[in-house]
Amino acid sequence: MSKGKKAGRRLTKKQLGEMLLSLFTQQPDRKWSFKDIFRTFHLDTHPAKMLAIETLEEMAWDDILTPVGDSAYMLNTKGQVQEGKFVRKPNGKNSFIPDGGGLPVFVPERNSMSALTGDRVQVSFMARRRNHIKEAQVIKILERAKDTFVGRLHIDHDVAFLITQEDFVSDVLIPKRKLKGGKENDKALVRIIQWPDDNHKNIVGEVVDILGKSGDNDAEMHTILAKYGLPYKYPKAVEEAAKKITGEITEKDLAEREDFRATWTCTIDPADAKDFDDALSIKELKGGLWEVGVHIADVSHYVTEGSVIDKEAQKRATSVYLVDRTIPMLPEHLCNYVCSLRPDEDKLCYSVVFTLDDDAYVRDYRIVHTVIRSNRRYSYEEVQTVLESGASGGKPEAKSEEALLRTLDRLAKKLRERRFRNGAMKFESEELHFDVDEKGRPTRCYFKVSKDANKLIEEFMLLANRTVAEHVGKPGKGKKAKTLPYRVHDNPDPQKLETLREYVVRFGYKMKTEGTNAALARSLNKLMDDSEGHAEQKLIQHVALRAMMKAKYTVHNIGHFGLAFPYYTHFTSPIRRYPDTMVHRLLTRYQRGGRSANERYYEELCQHSSDMEQIAANAERESIKYKMVEFMGEHIGEEFDAHISGIQSYGLYCEIDDNHCEGLVPIRDLDDDYYEFDENRFRLVGRRTRKTYNLGDPIRIRVAAANLEKRQLDFTVR
Repeated sequence: MSKGKKAGRRLTKKQLGEMLLSLFTQQPDRKWSFKDIFRTFHLDTHPAKMLAIETLEEMAWDDILTPVGDSAYMLNTKGQVQEGKFVRKPNGKNSFIPDGGGLPVFVPERNSMSALTGDRVQVSFMARRRNHIKEAQVIKILERAKDTFVGRLHIDHDVAFLITQEDFVSDVLIPKRKLKGGKENDKALVRIIQWPDDNHKNIVGEVVDILGKSGDNDAEMHTILAKYGLPYKYPKAVEEAAKKITGEITEKDLAEREDFRATWTCTIDPADAKDFDDALSIKELKGGLWEVGVHIADVSHYVTEGSVIDKEAQKRATSVYLVDRTIPMLPEHLCNYVCSLRPDEDKLCYSVVFTLDDDAYVRDYRIVHTVIRSNRRYSYEEVQTVLESGASGGKPEAKSEEALLRTLDRLAKKLRERRFRNGAMKFESEELHFDVDEKGRPTRCYFKVSKDANKLIEEFMLLANRTVAEHVGKPGKGKKAKTLPYRVHDNPDPQKLETLREYVVRFGYKMKTEGTNAALARSLNKLMDDSEGHAEQKLIQHVALRAMMKAKYTVHNIGHFGLAFPYYTHFTSPIRRYPDTMVHRLLTRYQRGGRSANERYYEELCQHSSDMEQIAANAERESIKYKMVEFMGEHIGEEFDAHISGIQSYGLYCEIDDNHCEGLVPIRDLDDDYYEFDENRFRLVGRRTRKTYNLGDPIRIRVAAANLEKRQLDFTVR
């Protein structure tokens, strides 16, 4: 293989193509980046590098190579017929995602058969036309992602249909004998009993359950849950099994545990919370030290592995939080009573107990099973009042409790300051909340901002989670780490970071896109600090968040970029997250001298938990969207001040300044010009007038329509 600087300059495209083919063929399983190619062939001039990039792109165009990300390639060894997942889109621009990863491939609607999002399909790649993107056609549907769907019943004489929000080819035909008593406009859960084939073009289904009348709050919330395959009822067998658990603490339990009942302990939660799964204790030690206990409900003591309760919890993997209700992972008897760390009751916990100095440095820790007795249940608002009030009146013992709370807050602030100094990200989260009346109708919507009371709890939970992960993941010299579910967060997407850099330059900011994780985080944090208080602050944070990867569960630890922790797990919420229960069980097993657990089995559970977390988040967002549309339905025709919160090729998303409700101004309604979408600069530009709509621009809107069935809020520009 010819190498050398001079040879690199003299290469023709044909010669370079032959050399590249030989290189990829010799190592068919290796991923080659641009930098690898340049280094291998000593291509150190700009023309030579551009020739290589052009040649690689042409080889990918001809399906000789497969792109891996934006700047790397592998030999295409998969052939013209492949299997993978199908993604259906409302505009008909569907896509195919190959097994094992790779870039999505366009599947035109006409070549999609009746495949739906998530279906496993077999496709064949179509002959490539010059200057056209790669296309595939579905030739076989291997496995359906789901066979139940929700929607509204429409009954017309002898025929009934389910009108869904899914991206179906058509509505679902339901024989009248299969309606199960359903009436016009009922919300229903329907199972598909016949998919389209050569003889039948209709999708045919049968009603499984009637959820209620359209517009009824319970029916609509159940519809959202059923749409995502989430349970809206608890199995009776599981509830009955839970009721048999009394929560009685035996002498044997006490003998096996460290007793914290005489140590001052409290819970701090939202005012309407019922499941208290974490508590904090604090005690002053000699020499200016503090003992702080992070006490977590010992769910695994009551929910034994493989039991009927455990199987249901594993399937759910997480509690789901809709606007007006919680769908718990565990039966109510367990999560609100037996396991919940209610005040003035003895409770079993799994605890991480820290010895901290006055600067919140960890001098020592121990992970132990405990019994506690919470002295008081605080709401976040109550603690915030204490923290803001300084010295307070009241009984002497109350003053003492408040002093302990302020000490916890002072230590938490030191932990937080040090975490940011070490490279943790400074994204401030805002959560949209609704006040609802007795019928579930929204009366007010607003953002809840995290305050010191919230951050106090957050900081000690982070410390406990990190400590548990390090305890197992860093076993010491000469020892191998045992299997543990980690909570990992990969480094930001480099291309999206570059897009962010190009975006913030227009506001006069600078940032790094390369370097160590700590350097990247410091640069991003400086950007957040510099933009704080400016009009573009929220927009920059929005674009920065788009560059971040999603956190997930896995037994393969890669660290947590956002928190700047090399080791991190979830230990502190076993009532509402199944991975925490997994961690509790494994910790107990290892403390008793048990062998490392099966890695493959726990990786499958981690993947399932990550998937269910995303599904639950989607359902939560849809419930928020429903209430937002319902709330604004009372304001049709009214005008509001807003700002542009999102821009797409099809229109402008605008968020009302007063109540934070978001709607769409369709691009067709911007009729004073033909507007083109500038994706890199997040703006629409008028072709004739050059008028621009930019992310963050103030805008006056009128509420034009509120479609509850489509969860769609339409605005017009005033």
